[in-house]
Amino acid sequence: MQQNKLDIFETAHHQWSGVTMTARAAVQIIKLMKKNEKIKGLKLSVKPSGCAGFSYVMNMVESTANDDLLFEQKEAKLYVPLKAMPFVDGTEMDYVSEGLNQMFKFNNPRAQHACGCGESFGV
Repeated sequence: MQQNKLDIFETAHHQWSGVTMTARAAVQIIKLMKKNEKIKGLKLSVKPSGCAGFSYVMNMVESTANDDLLFEQKEAKLYVPLKAMPFVDGTEMDYVSEGLNQMFKFNNPRAQHACGCGESFGV
């Protein structure tokens, strides 16, 4: 009887495409960084959530972790934890206005599906 072999995905040994940001997203990150001199940039990560599986988490960064990857555009700095890369690799981050709302939006080629409200995605 043949046993199923489980493939192990090791984040440290993978070649990443990276995460990009539009000019609008970069401008917004720079504005946030300039409001507080302690802020080094933003961190993009994911957490299990919602009906589709995962949601994006954005936090201001005062200190970085050893496994954070840094993506820069001009002065804008976006940090992504290595463990989040399988979920966000290839993502483009934008900053948009929809009516009275302004928000970061993500164009993630790895997202296979999203929930109806747009709050979560699955890979």
